[in-house]
Amino acid sequence: MNLGDEFPNFTANTTIGEIKFHDWLGDSWGVFFSHPADFTPVCTTELARVVKLYPEFVKRNVKPIALSCDTVDSHNKWIEDLKVFAEYSGDGFPYPIISDEGRDLACQLNMLDPDEKDKDGIPLTARAVFIIDSKKKMRLSLLYPATVGRNFDEILRVLDALMLTDKHKVATPVDWKPGQAVMIQPTVSDDEAKKLFPIMTVVALPSGNKYIRQTNV
Repeated sequence: MNLGDEFPNFTANTTIGEIKFHDWLGDSWGVFFSHPADFTPVCTTELARVVKLYPEFVKRNVKPIALSCDTVDSHNKWIEDLKVFAEYSGDGFPYPIISDEGRDLACQLNMLDPDEKDKDGIPLTARAVFIIDSKKKMRLSLLYPATVGRNFDEILRVLDALMLTDKHKVATPVDWKPGQAVMIQPTVSDDEAKKLFPIMTVVALPSGNKYIRQTNV
């Protein structure tokens, strides 16, 4: 898949029952993230981290959903470990985990790690992240090897950046965090920029080109 493509409307068994992905997503954004296996150390830290960050996803109208190549029964047993590790005392579990025993989704979405194999020599599912917007379009993809854990603070940062740049004609600079200055897009003329962004700073550069235009939104 390429950025901007419609994300597959797959049907899957999950810890909340069978879902049709687009129906489950509704008008929310989604974060789809995959894992090599249940009851593994790095995966446990990641799913527990999403439990702790779940209120941040809700605040942004984003639904997280995980995938692991084990059964729903295995997922449900693993959830008890995840809740303890995440120090979560609520009822149930905040988000669903997809069962992909046959690696059908892992193959469809090209998420297999050829260098990491299970005890039977079958490639493990890599640590993929897909961000899907409310129009079911894929807006971001990340692919980590099975041995490297993800940074979910970065995923939240990217969500904030995507939603901000959808709303305004701006781009976020390196290491941007919410509340910091953003860059006015080069496609915006100076006259339009003055109307859209009354408070604007133009950085003087040796080239004389006034392409670094900063503002706050």
